[in-house]
Amino acid sequence: MKKLTMMIAALAMAMSMQAQTKFHDVEANEAKGAVKSISMTVMGMPRNTTFTEDGKMQQDGLTDAKYDENGYIQSAKMSMQGQEAEVKFTWENGKLISQTTNVMGQEIKQVLVYDENGLVKAQKMNMMGQDVEVPLTDYKFDDKGNWISRKMSMMGQEMEMTRTITYYE
Repeated sequence: MKKLTMMIAALAMAMSMQAQTKFHDVEANEAKGAVKSISMTVMGMPRNTTFTEDGKMQQDGLTDAKYDENGYIQSAKMSMQGQEAEVKFTWENGKLISQTTNVMGQEIKQVLVYDENGLVKAQKMNMMGQDVEVPLTDYKFDDKGNWISRKMSMMGQEMEMTRTITYYE
């Protein structure tokens, strides 16, 4: 009986580990591991994102998410302050390389530039015909290896972005 219980526990652990990697929405949010939620403020606006135990993103206003056969999010619709936006994601070798948002007929493409350690060192955007590069520096990490603070420089302004991450235990 003890052996059977151990086998069932081992199987359950394997299934839960596999389930945690079914969807890659956590990676789309520049995080890894069994993330339960990410809370941050972006340009004065709070953004709270939760994740199911199998890694699927849940956020107010997020609908119609589409995934490829490997669990990578490809597109979703987002309602922000009464405006409907469509977001498309592009992946390469398991890393998010770009995100294109179409809102009110305007398309904003954000391209992520990674350093040799796989950390996002810059975001490049084309906003209304103007190319903008936003360097990301001074990262601070939690004990799970996810960033919880970083600085960004945009149009001569330096800002610190912080976030709080909770995990499934």
